[in-house]
Amino acid sequence: MVWLLIALLALLLALYVYTCHWPKYPIDADAWPWLKRRQNGEGTPDSWADELLSQMTLKEKVAQLSGDGGALFLVRLGINVLLLGRFPNTYAGRNSRLQIPPFSFSDGPRGVVIGQATCFPVAMARAASWDVALERRVGDAIGKEVRASGANYFGGLCINLLRHPAWGRAQECYGEDPHLMGEFGVALLQAVQQHNVMACAKHFAVNSIENSRFYIDVKVDERTLQEVYFPHFKRCVDAGVASIMSAYNQLNGEYCGHSEYLLNDVLREQWGFEGFVTSDWLWGVRHPVKPVVAGMDVEMPYNKYLGGKLHSALKQGEVDEALIERNTRRVLRTKLDFISRTDPQDYSEHLLACDEHRHLAREVAEQSMVLLKNEQLLPLDVTREQTIAFIGELAVVENLGDHGSSRVSPPEVVTLLAGLQRYVEDQASGTRIIFHDGKNVAEANRVAMDADITLLVVGYRHDDEGENLASNQKPPGQGKQKVAIGGDRSSLSLHETEEVLIRQTAEVSPNTIVAMIGGSAIVTSEWDTNVEAILMAWYPGMEGGNAFARILFGDVNPSGRLPFSVPHKADDLVPFSAFAESIDYGYYHGYTHLDKTAVEPAYAFGHGLGYTQFDYMMLSIDGDEIAVGDVLTVGVQLKNSGERAGSEVVQLYIGFDEVVQSNGIERPEKLLRGFRKVSLEAGEDTVLSFEISAEDLQRYDSEQKAWVNDIGKYTVMVGSSSRREELLCETFSLVKSPLS
Repeated sequence: MVWLLIALLALLLALYVYTCHWPKYPIDADAWPWLKRRQNGEGTPDSWADELLSQMTLKEKVAQLSGDGGALFLVRLGINVLLLGRFPNTYAGRNSRLQIPPFSFSDGPRGVVIGQATCFPVAMARAASWDVALERRVGDAIGKEVRASGANYFGGLCINLLRHPAWGRAQECYGEDPHLMGEFGVALLQAVQQHNVMACAKHFAVNSIENSRFYIDVKVDERTLQEVYFPHFKRCVDAGVASIMSAYNQLNGEYCGHSEYLLNDVLREQWGFEGFVTSDWLWGVRHPVKPVVAGMDVEMPYNKYLGGKLHSALKQGEVDEALIERNTRRVLRTKLDFISRTDPQDYSEHLLACDEHRHLAREVAEQSMVLLKNEQLLPLDVTREQTIAFIGELAVVENLGDHGSSRVSPPEVVTLLAGLQRYVEDQASGTRIIFHDGKNVAEANRVAMDADITLLVVGYRHDDEGENLASNQKPPGQGKQKVAIGGDRSSLSLHETEEVLIRQTAEVSPNTIVAMIGGSAIVTSEWDTNVEAILMAWYPGMEGGNAFARILFGDVNPSGRLPFSVPHKADDLVPFSAFAESIDYGYYHGYTHLDKTAVEPAYAFGHGLGYTQFDYMMLSIDGDEIAVGDVLTVGVQLKNSGERAGSEVVQLYIGFDEVVQSNGIERPEKLLRGFRKVSLEAGEDTVLSFEISAEDLQRYDSEQKAWVNDIGKYTVMVGSSSRREELLCETFSLVKSPLS
C-alpha cells in the first residue's frame, strides 16, 4: 500500500514537472544563426532551405511535418486546459543538430491563449466596429503578446464565413460578408506579422457548422466557392499570410486536409501561395499518404499519421520522397524567413495585459457595441437622481465567450455590473443601482416596479455556443451525437426564461433597456416591441463592463454596425442542421438570401443606431461608364445633423439588377464593395470618395474557370445599411476597353 502511494505521488510529481516545467524553446532571432546570415548577405531563406535539405536525413525531413512531443503531448495539453485553464506552448520542427528553430503555436481570435494575456472582444464584435484601422491596432497588440508568451506562430485568424448565425464558433469570425471578412482578416494578419509572427488563416474551407465538423460533407459548386467562400482567403494569401490551416470537414466528398483541389490547385496553382499548410488539430488528417500528396505540410499537434506511419509508407514506396522534400522545404523556407528578420522591439512578458492593451480592449468594446433600437431612452443622464434596476445573472459573470481553443485567461475581468457601479461612483452621481439576478421573475418585477429605469442583461455564455469539445466523428445512426459544452446553437432566440423575464418586466417598467450578450444574431421578434432600447454588447472582453457603462451614459456615442443580418424568425434564413451528414451550400446566404427571397430582416446587415443623426446627400460618380481596366470615382456628402459628435459607417454596395436582366446571369441583388468609418462633430459635414474598378463587378465563370466581366448597367448604392430604402443610388455602365 505504501509503495502504491509512493508510486502515485511520483506519477503526480512527474506529471507536474512535465506540465508546468516543459522547456520553452527560444524563438528569438538572436538564438539562431539565421539573422546574422541574413544581415551578412549569406544567402536567402530559399537557399538556406535547400542547404538544410541536402544535410537532413529522411527521418529529419519527416520530423518537420508534424508537431513535436508525440502523443504524450496530449497529456500535457489536457492537464493544462482541463485542470489549469490555460494553453501551453506547442512546438513543431525543432532540430538542434542543424540549428533549425521550431515554430511555437498560440491560438487566439480574441487574444493570446498562453499565459494571462489581454482578452479583447470577440472577432465578431470587432467586425461590428467596421474600423479596419482599429483592428490593425488589435493585431499589433496581439502580435506583441504572442512574442511575449514565447510563441511565433499565431492561429487566431479565423476567416470562415458566417453562413448561418446558429454556428457555434460564429464569434471567432468577422461576419457574413466576404468583403468585410477580407478587409479585417488582412488588417489582423499584417499587424501580427510585423512582429515576425507567422499568421495562420483558418479553416480552409467551408467550415461553418460545429457539431458535425469531423464528418460532414459540404456540397458546393465551383462558382459559389470562388465568389462566396474563397475571396477572403485569397485576400489573405495576396497580403502575404504565412500559413493556412485546413478544415476538418469534407468538401464534395473529400476531407479538406486530403484535398489536392484545395491545397494545391487553388492555394498553390491559382493563388500562388508560398507558405505552409497545417492541419486542424487531432483529426485534421486521417491517412499517412493522402495529405502529403495533396500538399499538407504539417500535421498538428503531433505525428499521428505524418510520423512513423509516413516513414513506413516511404519505405514501402507508397509515397515519393520528392513530395516529402517539397513539403519540408515550404516549412523550412517560411520559418527561416520569419526567424531571420530583425525584431522591431523587445518582447518582455510585461506586455501581456499591459495598461496600454487593456485601454485598447475597452476602446474596441466601445466601438463594437451595436445600438439596435432606441426610443429616446438612451443615453442615460448620470446627473439625475434615479434608481436603475439592473437585472440578469450575466451582469455579474465573467462572460468572455467560448471555452475551447480560443479561450483567453486575462488577469482581471470587469463585469457589466462592476463597470456600471464603478462609473456611477467615479461620477459621484445621484444614480442608485439595485441588482437582481432575475432567476425569480416575480422578485425581479418588484425591483423593476420601484425603479426609474430597468436594465436587463440576457443572452448566452460558453456552454450555449462555442467550440464543441466532444468528438462527433460519425453521423447520426452510426454514433452517439453529443455536445460537451458549447457547440452550435439549437435556437436563434434567447432562452425562454429570459424572454418571459423581458416581457413581464417591461409590463411593470415602461423604461426598459435590454443588453444582449452573444456571438452572432439573436432573434428579438417575440419581445422587441415591449422595450425602449436594445443594445448588442457581444462578448465584450476583459474591459467590457467599463465600455458598457460609458455607452449607456453617453460618454461614447454608439457606432457599432451589424456584420450580419438579424431575421424576424430563423426560417427566413438558409437551412441549418448541426448534426447533418451532408449539406448543400448554395449561392445565397445572409443579406443576399434575404434580398433574393424578398424577406425584410428585423435588423439589416450594416444596421446600427447612435445618439446623433447622419444625413447622406449628393451621391455622384465621375461619368456614367467605366471601361474594363479603369476605375470609377464615387463621391457622397455626409453630414452630422444631430447635436452630438459621433461616428458613421458609410457603406458602398454594387447592385446587379439591370445587368442580370440584360444578360440573364444569376447574381445577388447587391454586394458590399467598400466601407468607411467616419467621425464628425455635431453640424460637421464631409465628402467621401470611393473607387470602383471592373474587378469589383466580376463573377466567376465555371466553364471558362476564370473571372469575367459582364458588359452592361450596374448600380452604385451608398448608405447606412444594406436596406435598399437607406441607400442613395446611381447607375453606370461597364463598357469594353477600347483596346479589346
